Amino acid sequence: MKVVVTGGAGFIGSNLCSVLTREPDTDVVVLDDFSSGSREHLAALDVAVIEGSILDEAALDRAFAGAAAVVHLAAIASVQESINNPRHVHEVNVTGTVEVLEAARRAGGAHVVLASSSAVYGSNPALPKREDMLPRTESPYGVTKLAAEAYALTWQRAYGLPVLAFRFFNVFGPAQQSTSAYPAVVPAFLEAALADEPLIIHGTGEQSRDFTYVGSVCEVIADAVHRRVASDIPVDLGFGVRTSLLELIGLIEAELGHPVKTAFAPSRDGDVLHSQAEGAELARLFPALEPIPLDAGLAATLAWMRNR
Repeated sequence: MKVVVTGGAGFIGSNLCSVLTREPDTDVVVLDDFSSGSREHLAALDVAVIEGSILDEAALDRAFAGAAAVVHLAAIASVQESINNPRHVHEVNVTGTVEVLEAARRAGGAHVVLASSSAVYGSNPALPKREDMLPRTESPYGVTKLAAEAYALTWQRAYGLPVLAFRFFNVFGPAQQSTSAYPAVVPAFLEAALADEPLIIHGTGEQSRDFTYVGSVCEVIADAVHRRVASDIPVDLGFGVRTSLLELIGLIEAELGHPVKTAFAPSRDGDVLHSQAEGAELARLFPALEPIPLDAGLAATLAWMRNR
């Protein structure tokens, strides 16, 4: 089967391609404009690469021709970037998703698995998060992911396009970017710790996340693609373990075998205080799933960083 991964040169995308290329009789095509992804991530993988934007109809049609499935990961994933440039982030994340859905229809109804985010829950204080909760987005980024999943589910109802929208919960792991102006917390902490520099904590450090190792995420997506799993509601892709930033630092210290330096900074606009998935819908759709624990994921990520 042919599987297209938009944003396949990025963090999650390249890890997913690594999993998919190990599957028999699976041809993987990456569509990426390399605005944030890296060719280096794909260098050792048996994938076809098409350089192009999800806003380019011709590039989409070329990539999607004959595809059985599309995993739509291409997006601008920075909360801060969405606050600084909301129109641009809307165009990529929302209009780009509509273009992907339409291209999937033109390709004969390819199964679409797409990335949404736990950011859609925003300031809703209830924990753990469940798919039937009221969204209360705190950033333009959160709104774009809510809109993207809503478009996908509507295309499923209106046009019969099979769709599965995953709400990711703080994915981390090898190949995650740590050099942007606003990096994700796990690679930022690990890079600082390895360099013997202070780990910058925005806020009190009591804020918590349901950290999800990328290997677990990719196994779920690959299973969804091969079983053609669809759902008429979004599905939280998190495993119900809530860890504060201070607890995360403790785990990093345990992996390193020594204390690390820390420094506190003001909270950032649009940041959510707490996030945790219930995971019941995920368990129903993927009953055999066994997620990789946080400490094991941190150890694997540290090993990748040291060997990079």
